[in-house]
Amino acid sequence: MRPLAECHHSPDVEDAIPHYEDADVHASSDEYAARFGDTIGQWMLAAQERALLSLADKDCHTVLDVGGGHGQIAIPLSHTERSVTVLGSSPVCAARLSSQIENGTISFQAANLLELPFEDRSFDLSTSFRLISHCVAWRQLVAELCRVSEHAVIIDYPVWFSVNILTPLLFKVKKKIEGNTRTYRMFSTLELAREFKKHGFRLERSEKLFVWPMALHRALKSVRLSDKLEAPARAIFLTKLFGSPVVAKFVREK
Repeated sequence: MRPLAECHHSPDVEDAIPHYEDADVHASSDEYAARFGDTIGQWMLAAQERALLSLADKDCHTVLDVGGGHGQIAIPLSHTERSVTVLGSSPVCAARLSSQIENGTISFQAANLLELPFEDRSFDLSTSFRLISHCVAWRQLVAELCRVSEHAVIIDYPVWFSVNILTPLLFKVKKKIEGNTRTYRMFSTLELAREFKKHGFRLERSEKLFVWPMALHRALKSVRLSDKLEAPARAIFLTKLFGSPVVAKFVREK
């Protein structure tokens, strides 16, 4: 078990597991979106989008994005002519997607993220970004993502085997830089692979985004400097070994 960063309770305590998950409400807010509103934030989202689109199979035409009211995944996927449904825990999570919902490029439903209101294998692909590391009942979330997917699940998560190992020590510094940072759980890829395996899915491929902390990039406020920091790490495969966050694709075993 891995603890939440700067948090003292265990996410695996039976009576602590909620029956309803609403961690996506904050991630769907204007306040959260502001973290990605400057050039560095857009640079980070561009890296995330490249990873997502490189992993998403072209024949996955129907997508369920769980907790995706932030639009970081749903909007790029809708631009590829896929049918995208966003599932949020509250109607307020649809606010930032209002124009896409109105023009029909994205559909939205509000329901419990831990009890998805869809039949088994209803979608070719299910996704969930900015959620699992804030979800106490993350195993239940994994189970539901697998249940509703016919082919694949793509998620993002912060990994321990990276500079994130210093997060408990540097959390206050990170919060000072980013302002509205929440506590979060970090994973090992093996831990998640084992959980997906229980539901008949195997890790097919993953992309690691950055070697240097995202808080550092925000503090530098320079895409040029951030590129100069990250490019050598990618060139000598440090990103492949120690990068975080991870964007991972799990596929259903035949």
